Amino acid sequence: MTGYALASRDTPAGQLSVEIRSVNSRFLDLSFRMPDELRGVEPALRELIVGAAQRGKIECRVGLRAAVRAPAAAQLDAQALAQAAELIGRLRTAVPQAAAPTVGEILRWPGVVAEPPGAESLAPEVLAAAREAVDEFVASRAREGEKLAAFVRERADAIRAIVEPLRQRTPELLAAWQARLVERLRGALVQADAPVPLEESMARVRQEVAAYGLRIDIAEELSRLHAHVDELLRVLAAGSPAGKRLDFLMQEFNREANTLGSKAAAIDLAGASIELKVLIEQMREQVQNVE
Repeated sequence: MTGYALASRDTPAGQLSVEIRSVNSRFLDLSFRMPDELRGVEPALRELIVGAAQRGKIECRVGLRAAVRAPAAAQLDAQALAQAAELIGRLRTAVPQAAAPTVGEILRWPGVVAEPPGAESLAPEVLAAAREAVDEFVASRAREGEKLAAFVRERADAIRAIVEPLRQRTPELLAAWQARLVERLRGALVQADAPVPLEESMARVRQEVAAYGLRIDIAEELSRLHAHVDELLRVLAAGSPAGKRLDFLMQEFNREANTLGSKAAAIDLAGASIELKVLIEQMREQVQNVE
């Protein structure tokens, strides 16, 4: 399924943005683009997105645009400075003859001059923005899912509109086909002037036609198609992630439609069979995009 979301926020290090976009894919393919100094937050981002999506080629981009401002005056870390003074005092007590450190040396003491916050400290901000983006991303995919579900329901209703009349007319159609075939065979036997008495031959013909009629009876396939439509609508109404279940249903629809097509040609239902296959293929193409 396709989807898009963007969340941004201002931080001491600059403007942070998290962008999530996806295109259709039967499987989950997740990739990240972000500054190297933020790579440490990638596992948490991956876990967050995988918990919200099961299908799609998804790309997550994290950007950081550094703030443009005048250089700030250096700030001293009071705690680090106190620790440095304590260590210098202890050193002068232990070694009185040692020279006192210069101001420059004290300023170079680790931590005495406070460093501005770097990108590495932005992990909480990145995750907060990512949660906001994921919520919008899921909402956008849900809106698309509703449209896809409506499309699939329309095709399911069209399939039912074809199947239901056929279920009612199947015995009539099969009987008419058998009657036409018996009459054609009777005419052939009369023209052939077979040595076997006509009535005896016709009794055998009726047996064979009845047996063949059982083999091409489409009532079972129509009943299963009816059941598949009911299950399809139930899955769509459930609202939970249903892509894989719908994939399986499409396979079952195709199986019944192919069997129906091989039988329907004998009783003049080829048009209905082709229309069913078109509707099923339209559903299958869209179902591959459903979460």
